[in-house]
Amino acid sequence: MYTRIRNLREDKDLTQQQMAELLHISQTTYSRYENGNLDVPSAVLITLANFHKVSIDYLLGQTDTPKRYPPTN
Repeated sequence: MYTRIRNLREDKDLTQQQMAELLHISQTTYSRYENGNLDVPSAVLITLANFHKVSIDYLLGQTDTPKRYPPTN
């Protein structure tokens, strides 16, 4: 389910450790997110979506379109 998180990280040539530091978590926790062994909290999903400039739906595999939705204010 979270292969996209790994693919986006690898596309930026970042290590799991670097992503973990960005998220203020351990590398082990981040690895568990990528492997699908641990659900990603919504706050982390938001941070990842913002960092990679993609929608949360894309991260979760609900759409194949990485485009973010325009804000609704």
